[in-house]
Amino acid sequence: MISWQDFEKIDIRTGTILEANPFPEAIKPAYQLTIDFGELGIKQSSAQITVHYTTAELIGKQIIAVVNFPPKKIAHFFSECLVLGVYDENKQVILLQPNKTTSNGFKIG
Repeated sequence: MISWQDFEKIDIRTGTILEANPFPEAIKPAYQLTIDFGELGIKQSSAQITVHYTTAELIGKQIIAVVNFPPKKIAHFFSECLVLGVYDENKQVILLQPNKTTSNGFKIG
């Protein structure tokens, strides 16, 4: 069990995907995403979401991500946030999204 104070340490925000590009250097199939988090700025992420999404359909999609992890180097790319999703029955990621559009950078709580 974790405490409420532990949960509050995780900074989860809404953002909108501005760019999505293939990431052929990744060990597992992934995309490189550029995400607008409003007042927090633009962040990059590597996301293994190639089964359910094309790069074209990701542009403009609002997502939910953890924004306070340290950057993680994946090949030559630095992933600055963790895009959240749920695993389907085949262990493929389906993105978590707000069911109504919100401003980028809004905090999840």
